[in-house]
Amino acid sequence: MTDIEESSGNPYADIGQTNASEMQVKARLATKIGEIIKSRRLTQLQAAEILGLPQPKVSDMLRGKFRGISEAKMIDCLSRLGRDVQILIKTAPRSRKEGRVEVIFA
Repeated sequence: MTDIEESSGNPYADIGQTNASEMQVKARLATKIGEIIKSRRLTQLQAAEILGLPQPKVSDMLRGKFRGISEAKMIDCLSRLGRDVQILIKTAPRSRKEGRVEVIFA
């Protein structure tokens, strides 16, 4: 019989990735960037020009290979694609020792 384990909601954490929270944030940012590029029917070359990235980096990001792209650069990409980005910093509840980073799209 195979044991089934419930996901934590973060696949990077589920596989034991040490920087799971960062990877989850980057994955969500990259997904949103890809959705915007697709909805605007941009080629990767057009997107690269708008984003200020080489086309191969855009290709990598859209395929989930975003290790070489910082969260700050991804936020800049969203801004260049006409999105307002807000960063909210608040006190974590006492029930948690550490804060968490999450991406919420309005």
